[in-house]
Amino acid sequence: MALKEFPIWRKPRHHMDVDNPSDHVHWVELFFDLVHVVTIFLLGNFLSHHLDLHGFLIFTALFVTIFYAWADSSVYNSLYISTDIPHRMIMSGQIVTVMFMAAALDNATGKGWVYFALAFAANRAFTGLLYWRARTIVEGEAAGLAYEQGRNFFILAIVFAVSAILPKPLAFWVFGAGIAGIQLQYMLPKIGTLRFRRFVPRLGHLSERFGLIMLILLGEGFFKLVVTLSDKGIDKPGAGALFNLVIGGFCLFALGWIYFDSVGNARPRDRKAAVLLGYWFGHMVLMWSTIMVGVALAGEIYVGFMEPYPLDYGWIGCTGLAIFLAAIMVLQSLVAGRDITRRHAHGRVRLFGIAVSLLLLPLLPHVPAIAGNAIFGVALFSQVFWPLMLALRDMRSEDA
Repeated sequence: MALKEFPIWRKPRHHMDVDNPSDHVHWVELFFDLVHVVTIFLLGNFLSHHLDLHGFLIFTALFVTIFYAWADSSVYNSLYISTDIPHRMIMSGQIVTVMFMAAALDNATGKGWVYFALAFAANRAFTGLLYWRARTIVEGEAAGLAYEQGRNFFILAIVFAVSAILPKPLAFWVFGAGIAGIQLQYMLPKIGTLRFRRFVPRLGHLSERFGLIMLILLGEGFFKLVVTLSDKGIDKPGAGALFNLVIGGFCLFALGWIYFDSVGNARPRDRKAAVLLGYWFGHMVLMWSTIMVGVALAGEIYVGFMEPYPLDYGWIGCTGLAIFLAAIMVLQSLVAGRDITRRHAHGRVRLFGIAVSLLLLPLLPHVPAIAGNAIFGVALFSQVFWPLMLALRDMRSEDA
């Protein structure tokens, strides 16, 4: 093999110009994903410290911002196979911007705003640089796509940088307009980059990236439970809280079970714009709700068997689970290769879980935590055991 064909020297190429391109995630991308561990943990901390409506709305806005910081880089890496030294240096710059965003999260609407907005602006500029560099190396329509994407992200970087120095709340409105602009630059008819025939991500690569980030989100839920218990002292909460810790761990594992059996690592069923956008936004909602459930389960450490579950944590958890199951129901209709799963984990199963989780909301202040956990468990674990029972019934019928 010629030296220039080794990954560290190989120039970026559009994946459609490569024979048998791999869908597997490169180590640089995995490193970028893992850096978001601290970002997601601090984002969960923000929500747990601001469990009112105002705090929840700020959390949601911060989540959407962080999602795009991760997702736009993932889109580039699914379009262009890029592994050489300049690419690695640009990705290292993106990683540093995520570090600054994470450090500013706790006070992002206060004195940390300037740092958060400037870090996000730099993140957009680095994304633009990835595309801008590709435009000089690839040819044809792939170069035109890279040119427009690079130009768009540079313009957006300026918008976000300006928002850092504007007075509030005007700064927040300008920043929000920039976030909307990120999505619109893909979607706008006739001028959005979705119009390019070469805007064809490697669907297997993209699904693997989503699967990896979902594992990180679920892992953060475990981290949140353990850190909460550790801070309180494992010898102090009592048997009830320790039992609740076990319940929380099983709940997080069940969320992973549901996702990966129904959606995880499955490609969108086709490349139609409606399917791809549904897959994209469905995962955004799914990730948002996963953080909500992970934060809510930390409330298990604050109660024993007979006290009511903390209402603010309970509201986040029940609402988050209902949204999680609704997103799963939509996503599993958009992916390929999960026909058998859909036959058993069908819409009625999902609707049952959604209904039970929402019915628990008005009951939370009036029932002990052990009863609330039991009802929540029915909503969640029915999504595992109900499909299993239907599958076993079908297997017995086939054997007969």
